Amino acid sequence: MYSIETKEQNTFLASPATRIDYESEIERLRKDMNAVILAHYYQADEIQDLADYVGDSLELARRAAETDAEVIVFCGVKFMAEGAKILNPDKLVLIPDLKAGCSLEESCPPDAFGAFRAQYPDHLVVTYINCSAEIKAMSDIIVTSSNAEAIINQLPADQKIIFAPDKYLGAYLNKKTGRNMVLWEGTCIVHERFSEQELIKLKTRHPEAQVIAHPECPEQLLRHAKHIGSTSSLINYCAAHAGDSFIVLTEPGILHEMKKRAAGSIFYDVPGMSGGACVSCNTCPYMKLNTLEKIYLCMANRAPAIDLSPELITCARKPLDRMLKMSKAIGRN
Repeated sequence: MYSIETKEQNTFLASPATRIDYESEIERLRKDMNAVILAHYYQADEIQDLADYVGDSLELARRAAETDAEVIVFCGVKFMAEGAKILNPDKLVLIPDLKAGCSLEESCPPDAFGAFRAQYPDHLVVTYINCSAEIKAMSDIIVTSSNAEAIINQLPADQKIIFAPDKYLGAYLNKKTGRNMVLWEGTCIVHERFSEQELIKLKTRHPEAQVIAHPECPEQLLRHAKHIGSTSSLINYCAAHAGDSFIVLTEPGILHEMKKRAAGSIFYDVPGMSGGACVSCNTCPYMKLNTLEKIYLCMANRAPAIDLSPELITCARKPLDRMLKMSKAIGRN
């Protein structure tokens, strides 16, 4: 009835009459395998609800580093699962769909970035966690949107820095820290597709609503925001202002947790630029590749699994460990 999947993709073969209670089967497998399920805030609601831990990139990296589970099921995108494998080289790390990539990661190919880095031999490489294992291995420090500003502020004021791969986050951090970091020209398709015109329309229709934004958004959008922060920061801000209305400039999967944490609040997500009002344009197509069926299949078949060479793991782990150490130093543990 079921095919043994390849490393490329899970395959489910069943008769039309087959019915599976995925939640129950996932729970059974979680116990049998001693597995932990990690999910990003941008995952579908039902995936967030069954996960052991839901969080942003920094929170999930910490959970991955601390877990004593034998198997990690990472419901996010591939670079996140790679990070879990780097921090747990001896554990089985599964991802429901290997095609769950990241436009920001794809905007920074290793060969091109290696050549770019070679132009600035005296620069420290500070890299956003939204990148491949190969890019992490070329980096000195990894950061997330939660800790980037504080980590950069720990570095000497005269230290020259390359920041990659998100140019909008890099520009925001330059403004916040007073630095002049050299920026790689990468972007996230979700955050750069938000329409300023549609945002202004929403502000006009709902003048009481506060605009909150992720710093991966372009500057012309950030200038409208009352609060700018990581996914966790945006959620915490809404929780602290429960009952208010919010216009949210980030992937709408975050609204599930916001509604839990800020009861009575009203949330508006901003359409993208395609066609003037393309609501689906602000949804990450990669994050939404994961489904309950694929989670079940990856656990049942113990694949697709993240497979990285020991050499790559060793090189990529150093900047991740440095991030975790510097995060603790600034009281973010």
